[in-house]
Amino acid sequence: MGEVPLDRATALAALPPEWPDDPLPAIRAHLKHSHRKVVVLDDDPTGTQTVHGIPVLTEWPVAVLREELTNDLPAFYILTNSRSLPADAAAAMNAEIGERLVQAARQADRDFVVVSRSDSTLRGHFPAEVSALANALGGQFDAWIINPFFLEGGRYTLNNVHYVAEGERLIPAGQTEFARDAVFGYRASNLCEWVAEKTGGRISAADVASITVEDIRCGGPERVAELLSRLSGGRICIVNAASVRDQQVFVLGLLQAEEGGRRFLYRTAASFVQARAGLEARPLLERRDFDLSAGRGGLVVVGSYVPRSTAQVAAVLTQPDVCSIEVPVDSLLHDSHRGPAISRIAREVDRRLREDCIVMLYTSRELVTAQDTARNLDIGRRISEGLVAIVRAVPTRPRFLVAKGGITSSDVATRGLDVKRAMVMGQILPGVPVWQLGPESRCPGMAYVVFPGNVGGSASLVEVLQTLSPKSGA
Repeated sequence: MGEVPLDRATALAALPPEWPDDPLPAIRAHLKHSHRKVVVLDDDPTGTQTVHGIPVLTEWPVAVLREELTNDLPAFYILTNSRSLPADAAAAMNAEIGERLVQAARQADRDFVVVSRSDSTLRGHFPAEVSALANALGGQFDAWIINPFFLEGGRYTLNNVHYVAEGERLIPAGQTEFARDAVFGYRASNLCEWVAEKTGGRISAADVASITVEDIRCGGPERVAELLSRLSGGRICIVNAASVRDQQVFVLGLLQAEEGGRRFLYRTAASFVQARAGLEARPLLERRDFDLSAGRGGLVVVGSYVPRSTAQVAAVLTQPDVCSIEVPVDSLLHDSHRGPAISRIAREVDRRLREDCIVMLYTSRELVTAQDTARNLDIGRRISEGLVAIVRAVPTRPRFLVAKGGITSSDVATRGLDVKRAMVMGQILPGVPVWQLGPESRCPGMAYVVFPGNVGGSASLVEVLQTLSPKSGA
């Protein structure tokens, strides 16, 4: 665990040149031939960071899954929000979805592959929920693929070490704020060692396979397919990547190996999904892409506590056109104060929206933690439920809603706005997706910005509000 930070430009310049051929046409040809639907189980809603024109489900009855499997879209997401659950509950949820997918696929006569999408900074229920999912899908996977590369968030994997970009430096993931997470903390930055750490030594670092950037850039898809075809018995394989082209070359080799009969389960960040579904990047969304005619004002709900979110909140607090309302966390955690605080804050939010203001509703920034994982999850759950209760108690529809933080954005969508199906419009900033809410929701057609806690610079939230503000012009 002796990794050191790197200069990003120097580290990337030292790599071999990218593979020269565009893999995307060949990926699409494979997808058309195989007719396999890509199903993404997303442990929080931020995994839609790289896609567009793809639906997101927040429920998974067999009939609903069957309907999605039968349409012509290349992929769909199932929002599990399992990162907010204890490990045993997350595993049970993944098992249930896996079993229902098998039933739905049998009824639809449609094959599928599953992506277990999780955090690009390595926070999540690994290996518990992946193991449960694998068993529900029938087991017998030749390998689990670990692929946390995420360009938009500055996440690179080089020499099996996962890095998080901070400015022009690449910081080993185990040395970042994310590794100190109260629930999902870890020490290892080398992904082989991370697997050993997370499995409690059941799988040793030496038993983890890897595909290097050199394999991808010098050997191309054929080399990737060759290496993947050697894997068997559910072995874990790390993927190194430093560019979208690397990701696409890997996916083409993966598809070739699957065509040869190999079977894989994927645990990845968001960039993999775009390549695996054969999607091209689209330009960032602009003001003209949004219909903001319905409603009054705009609403921002911030639950995330990571330092990047706190810096973004501080930047918004300097904006004179934003009405900021703090939610004291202590009031949400004490039963005697909870109800009155929710009612009072909801009335204030509604009053400001009716005045056509943009309102930022944010939790007080002091991080409240406990001594054990279960209690920390319960604290997060109670805070999120309080924010949801405030949103539900506001009768005025905003023109748009921005939810900051993965668990916050999931709970506000599903419990605050009753979303069952939404379409991903695209991204308003790199790594920041926007959904258009379905007709069943409390705000049909509204733009819903899913802003990850760990993405963007200090001014990024201000930039989103400037794009969406009624005063910004067409």
